[in-house]
Amino acid sequence: MKLTVNGILHEINVEPEMPLLWVLRDELDIKGPKYGCGVAQCGACTVHVDGVAVRSCQLPVGDLEGEVLTIEGLGTPERLHALQDAWITHQVAQCGYCQSGQIMQAASLLEMIPHPSDAEIDEVMSGNLCRCGTYPRIRAAIHAAARTLSETKP
Repeated sequence: MKLTVNGILHEINVEPEMPLLWVLRDELDIKGPKYGCGVAQCGACTVHVDGVAVRSCQLPVGDLEGEVLTIEGLGTPERLHALQDAWITHQVAQCGYCQSGQIMQAASLLEMIPHPSDAEIDEVMSGNLCRCGTYPRIRAAIHAAARTLSETKP
């Protein structure tokens, strides 16, 4: 089976029922997506498939159609994505466990709604749980990233 993750084509030999999360973590050694609940309710495993945020813990790799993007592919060490930079500036992370899923969900949000309101952020981000309760900082970081992205678009 072939799978493109973060722009790299991989040949994998797994059962089609294996969740994408386990393929990423155990087969490809991509550790950004986290196991949180296993039932697609917490968002720690969020990745993009063709630009759409999905919960990788419940997506069988055999059902996958499209390219996968994880937090590792969102930015580069030389140039962070605007959301990653805003997360640092606003000191969003406490324990950090949910943050890759939060950022990936936020990236999908900003693709859909370039300048979201607080209500839109709360609605789209509601499926991503943060036990540390950093929701006000998450919202502030999303607004900051939205401003940065709008300034850099032609």
